[in-house]
Amino acid sequence: MILSGADIIVRVLIEQQVETVFGYPGGQVINLYDSFYKYRDEINHVLTAHEQGASHAADGYARSTGKVGVCIATSGPGATNLVTGIATAYLDSIPMVAITGNVPTTQIGTDSFQEIDITGVTLPITKHNYFVSSVEELADTIREALYLARSGRPGPVLVDVPKDVQVAKCEYTPAAPVGAEEPQAAKDIRIEEAAEIINSAKAPFIYFGGGLINSGAQEEMLALAEKLDAPIGCSLMGLSGIPTDHPRFLGMQGMHGHYACSVSMHHADLIISLGGRFNDRVTGNRTKFAVGAKIVHIDVDGSELSKNVIAAKGLRGDIKLTLQKLLPLVGEKKNPEWAAKVMQFREEEAASMDKRDGLTPYNAINVMNKHLRSNTPVATDVGQHQMWAAQYTNLKTSRRFISSGGLGTMGFGMGAAIGASYGSGERTVLVTGDGSFGMNLNELATAVTYNVPLVILLFNNGVLGMVRQWQTLFFDKHYSNTILDRKTDFVALAKAFGANGESVKSVEELDKAFENAFKAEGPYLIDCAIEKDEFVLPMLPPGGSMDDIIVKVGD
Repeated sequence: MILSGADIIVRVLIEQQVETVFGYPGGQVINLYDSFYKYRDEINHVLTAHEQGASHAADGYARSTGKVGVCIATSGPGATNLVTGIATAYLDSIPMVAITGNVPTTQIGTDSFQEIDITGVTLPITKHNYFVSSVEELADTIREALYLARSGRPGPVLVDVPKDVQVAKCEYTPAAPVGAEEPQAAKDIRIEEAAEIINSAKAPFIYFGGGLINSGAQEEMLALAEKLDAPIGCSLMGLSGIPTDHPRFLGMQGMHGHYACSVSMHHADLIISLGGRFNDRVTGNRTKFAVGAKIVHIDVDGSELSKNVIAAKGLRGDIKLTLQKLLPLVGEKKNPEWAAKVMQFREEEAASMDKRDGLTPYNAINVMNKHLRSNTPVATDVGQHQMWAAQYTNLKTSRRFISSGGLGTMGFGMGAAIGASYGSGERTVLVTGDGSFGMNLNELATAVTYNVPLVILLFNNGVLGMVRQWQTLFFDKHYSNTILDRKTDFVALAKAFGANGESVKSVEELDKAFENAFKAEGPYLIDCAIEKDEFVLPMLPPGGSMDDIIVKVGD
């Protein structure tokens, strides 16, 4: 059949089983939006308040489902407003396709109204991007973009479509869903060599990141841990990969990770890394990181092997398939001395836990845990509240912790929470702070308009807490521009948008507020007052090693 380029874009999204897209219309995508109107019964479009919110919503949708998230924007500022969201997805390996309009091909390079070279702008932060110069190549380009976004190491792909290509017509031939690249295990010889190293270990530690979740290798990892009698830890991106109450799980590792996890990894003689990338928040001073450990690193992306730390054996391949081949080669063992040492670290962590009464961050997250269902997604913004949520949230189901790791994007939370709610079909909890929320609160309009079931737990301390913590510890309490002292009434603001909410100042009030929030139909905001000098601990000082870890104020 003969269709316009705009119709072809929408028809291909439908044929490729894309159910929901997030976007914002404009002059250079008006034809595309006319096509969304035509096919409105076959594909769902969510109109966000800002293009950045659309990109974060597509990201949250992808994180919660494992599917490709799709966002739409017009040319110029519409396209550039996607950049932060695209970079967020790129740093965390999230499958996303961003479709942008551009000025007609005859105007490219003339500095016409709202023209921007968005493929040039996004080249460093996309897996691949396309400028579509003819309508005949449009359908296959969209299909290839969806294929690339989800294949191998996932990531964002951008497709820029000039307006005249959207208007032009050609033959459209439907195609089957493209799927993803067939995964491959690492080479047999590499697996055999890794098994030799693993079998000689006496203090093994298994460390996983988001790559394990992408591969769906949880069962194989747990089987390996049982064989090796090994504790397990994860990166921020790995959270929710296995239930947080699993007896072998020590929690998150790194700068603000759980003490027992970070110290166990530091003292291990073998680290088996599954889909993690050993960035600076994990290692601290790399020259002092786990100096007594050999590292076996398995990752689908070979460029990560020995990039940040030197691996004794690097295995490039799909984690699930590689572990399936590795498991028969690994002997069963018990490590009683190592297990006793790990238990000692657990006891030291328990002794240092925040036991204060009142509305502390620890107590607030525990109240939240009481109300979470097993399938409830928990999204976060970035800052102290993010780390408290990462440390204390009780997660039971994979893909239910939605947080910006690599880029650390303040303003990520509202869009991501909306996308996660659409993706999971569940009421989503957003943990945010007054600083981060101030960057994205416009998306409350989206949540109210679409009646998104969303609970917003807003830690309100009147400061930019994480930066203030650094200023306290390392800059002689020079609180330069971190005291917000804003007069914003967040509950009144939520009601002005059409949402409900309440302020709380005690644990009892917070518990009741969560009851009310989970009964509400749409978004519900809980303004939770906390002290401005609450710290996120443990903390590894920047550039420090595990020998420098701070577990309490005054260390």
